[in-house]
Amino acid sequence: MKVYAIIPSRYASTRLPGKPLLKIKGKTIIQMVYEQCKKVGVLEGIIVATDDERILREVKSFGGECVMTSSKHKSGTDRIAEVARNIDADVIVNVQGDEPLISPESIEASVKPFFENEDIVMTTLKTRINSEEELFNPNVVKVVCDKDGFALYFSRLPIPYIKHGEMGFPYPLQKGEYQNYFKHIGLYAYKRDFLIKLSETKTTFLEKTEGLEQLRVLENGYRIFVVETEFDSLGVDTMEDYLNLKKITGE
Repeated sequence: MKVYAIIPSRYASTRLPGKPLLKIKGKTIIQMVYEQCKKVGVLEGIIVATDDERILREVKSFGGECVMTSSKHKSGTDRIAEVARNIDADVIVNVQGDEPLISPESIEASVKPFFENEDIVMTTLKTRINSEEELFNPNVVKVVCDKDGFALYFSRLPIPYIKHGEMGFPYPLQKGEYQNYFKHIGLYAYKRDFLIKLSETKTTFLEKTEGLEQLRVLENGYRIFVVETEFDSLGVDTMEDYLNLKKITGE
């Protein structure tokens, strides 16, 4: 089984333009992501997918592989699907280009189920919620799964809702009760043919309502296998995120 990682990377981010080229300890964020992927032994290849010449030049400068894609793509899924159409691969891992500390183990965890169950077409990750603040933060996406580990739903609200006396929101929790909830980690792996098929489907009601692309998969009747991991995501979406990451890395 041939597994490729494709890293979608845009320069024109709304909240932090040019973030792939910001540096931490002398390395750009896109280089750090690429180097984390190189630590994953199961990967046959790693490709950055971009629509910006500046990112292309940067990736080539550190010896990485980069492909120019259309500037009209509305999502990272569409961008990586364009690349996937032109490579010989069985499984594609969508590694976010703004997570320089992405864990190689988490990438491997997303791929492992494909070797164990041929019926799986898509995987993602989850980790336990760390605080009540995370639980009620709409920017932290939550996921609930069935008994076999397949996603039932993703939401920006806490799911499941705990029935209680006042039935308000947000609601009080017992000590440690937030740990019964799971945060979705936005790393995806797909069978190549399924990825291409998914990119050709129309956006759906739930997807547009919650602003969560993965809901298109569920609305169309497909299943997403969710792997629990101890890894927690640390993406760079704002200048505050970037400065926090510099502090974490000791720069």
